[in-house]
Amino acid sequence: MRSLAICVAAALLACFSTAAASGEADVEKEAVKKVIEDSYVKGIHIDRDVEAVRGGFHPAFTMFLLSEGKVTTWSVDDWIKRIEEGKKRNPGPPKRETRHEFSFVDVTGDAAVARIEIYKDSKHVFTDYMSLYRFDDGWKIVGKIYYRHE
Repeated sequence: MRSLAICVAAALLACFSTAAASGEADVEKEAVKKVIEDSYVKGIHIDRDVEAVRGGFHPAFTMFLLSEGKVTTWSVDDWIKRIEEGKKRNPGPPKRETRHEFSFVDVTGDAAVARIEIYKDSKHVFTDYMSLYRFDDGWKIVGKIYYRHE
């Protein structure tokens, strides 16, 4: 009888530990999604808000671009410069409706990856793969590769 009670207690403890770990992972996944939505989807694609971009991207961020078999890189400052130039040419809001979907978000400790699908006017434009680290002030996007559909 005593061994049965020990087994039941151990099983319950394992269930509660797994549930707690799962709950914490869900909280972190939502935090990762929020950073991507605020700084990337809204900051770059919708609002073109440089401060939002700076808030969610780490200064060491690097985007890798593949073109004609060659890889080049952009920093977050390169991207911000392009946003500012675009706002000077077209100061109004973007003309295309932008929406996004998360295909997956995976978090392990202080590291995370996410796949994001970007649609403009219902047309699938980008599949983005983002890498993030968690710092004292929260999650920051540190890297990106992508595929352009159009």
